[in-house]
Amino acid sequence: MKSASTPTRDRILQAAYDLFYAKGFSRVGVDAVAESAGLTKRTLYQHFRSKDDLLAAVLDRQSGFALASIEGWGRRLPEDCSGFVQQLFRDAARWASRPKWAGAGFTRLAMELADLPGHPARGVARRHKAAVEAWLCTELMRRGVRNADEASRELTVLLEGCLALILIHGKRDYAIAAARAASKLVGMEGVQPVNPARIGRGAGDRVASASRLVSSGTSRSCRN
Repeated sequence: MKSASTPTRDRILQAAYDLFYAKGFSRVGVDAVAESAGLTKRTLYQHFRSKDDLLAAVLDRQSGFALASIEGWGRRLPEDCSGFVQQLFRDAARWASRPKWAGAGFTRLAMELADLPGHPARGVARRHKAAVEAWLCTELMRRGVRNADEASRELTVLLEGCLALILIHGKRDYAIAAARAASKLVGMEGVQPVNPARIGRGAGDRVASASRLVSSGTSRSCRN
């Protein structure tokens, strides 16, 4: 049961996130969320009109946390492009080895709602993934990668794919294979001296802008 000192809305959102991630959206009822949050179902519905709205709010909140975490983590990544790519997949494998890891939460929930393209949570998940891709693009540009827009899209595919396969097979070897492919990809794109004017704002500003995609519902190229 959550602490009564925590604001009611936050208690609901945290309880819902924990349950949705552990068991899946369709297998968790509103009753279970209310019980875990230590309140009545009636109180829960005073804050959220439906279970669907609750899920969208959960993902919106979690996206903010995740993007802030990515920004902090990104400051510790190697400055050279090869080291950046290797560390990216090394840390992904480490994340996937945590106890009770069950895949990327946004991806799992989007797949669970695959037959509901208009679901509000699908929109939040889409904007979150776009924000992460924008962050990758900025980091590649900062390291002088040519065609960073295309390279960041390709890195995203490799990253998402390796995490899905690690979940299916339980083998972190897929992260190693993805890292090799990513290194070849970046090598083919080539690295050129960094032009600060081309990057524009700093990486931190771009991550902040990407974070705002989640609430604004808009999308942009990392070169804008």
